[in-house]
Amino acid sequence: MPDPNPAALDFLLTRRSRPAKTLNAPAPAREALMPILQAAARTPDHGKLEPWRMIVLERAALDRLAGAATDHAAKLGLEPEVAEKGRKQFADSPLCVAVIEVQRASPKIPEIEQTYSAGAVCLALLNAALASGWGANWLSGWVAHDRAFVEAHLGLGANERVAGYLHLGTESSVPPDRPRPDLDTITTWVSA
Repeated sequence: MPDPNPAALDFLLTRRSRPAKTLNAPAPAREALMPILQAAARTPDHGKLEPWRMIVLERAALDRLAGAATDHAAKLGLEPEVAEKGRKQFADSPLCVAVIEVQRASPKIPEIEQTYSAGAVCLALLNAALASGWGANWLSGWVAHDRAFVEAHLGLGANERVAGYLHLGTESSVPPDRPRPDLDTITTWVSA
């Protein structure tokens, strides 16, 4: 007979990301952030490759990245609303953890499994932040996927990419729940 954890299951059944635009200071201090990072690092990792790392972006770094996003967007000729969305992701964030996928050469572990593990780190970090009482949101966008931007401003290597930017802070409003998938539509049962 399994040993259930009803509180954990209830949390997972009711969890809801908080829109990044509703997050304000204060953000978790280093001692409050460490257990959240620890929980994220417990993500399944086939082959113990640790195909990810985390970069904690504090206020001065976020301000630097907001300016860099504005400059880089101008060089790319991005539409003003797209450029502004990238800038605001850093400018408005109380604290951000960039989860970086690190592809490691392995004869046993396919690259796609390393990608999945990095995505799982993002979800684990998001859920750990929410479970700790913080508002949290997982974003990406052009500031995550533009190679020149992430290499120049986050120092990423050729074998690295941003799996997600996890924004953490104090929520200013509780969002309404949104419609959830219909399990009958997305689930197939196979018994033989």
